[in-house]
Amino acid sequence: MESKNKFAVEILSFTTIKEIPGSWNNSDYKALLVKMDYDNPDEISEAELKEMCFMSITDYEPAEAAKIVLEYLIEDELTDGQIENLSHQMLTEKLWEENPKLDLHISFFKATQLLYDAYNGKFPRTEAVQFQLKLTGETPESLSIFEENPEAPIVRILAQGMTDHNLVNRLFGDQLEGTTFEEAKNILWELKTIEKKEKEITFDIVSSAYWLDDIKYADNYEATSHPDILVTEEE
Repeated sequence: MESKNKFAVEILSFTTIKEIPGSWNNSDYKALLVKMDYDNPDEISEAELKEMCFMSITDYEPAEAAKIVLEYLIEDELTDGQIENLSHQMLTEKLWEENPKLDLHISFFKATQLLYDAYNGKFPRTEAVQFQLKLTGETPESLSIFEENPEAPIVRILAQGMTDHNLVNRLFGDQLEGTTFEEAKNILWELKTIEKKEKEITFDIVSSAYWLDDIKYADNYEATSHPDILVTEEE
């Protein structure tokens, strides 16, 4: 394995959020209205789209509404039978934490958040985290590990700011130490570069509280990290 890069790590801000910023917009509300056979959604003013969408959703039984929202978000990912089962599970289970398909967690979160709001709490309450992470490398070259697939080296750094009991450390020990960490992209739901200087880079991160709530306890700390090694398949 290539040598590890050292970083000074600072958590600049941390907040708990109940919805991912911008995850639902007017075009989504309009598309859901179309899916629910609403007449002429184009005639609804933009200011009223969300309210009309919620009113239409609550005309359905909660599980049926859940099925409609899941179909809108992940119809191509699952079978009708799977969506049917999940729509019932959503009423009591935090699918964005409990379902084994990590790549669908963000969609389960978005769906549950919308339904929780529409039904005034008949679905589980969603909780995510948003924080800013500042990394200072020893050299400008240190930052190169974030140029491609930055999620893996970032999760490796975050894991070192949390206890061994944290789920990331407990479930992904091999991936944290190894050179392939595909799951990192599903742990970090949103990753944006806020600022980049010669040896510093600051990210804005959104994730599930399930994975990264413990990072709020992290003081400034030192960490090492390394990128995944991309294996190209032989022809």
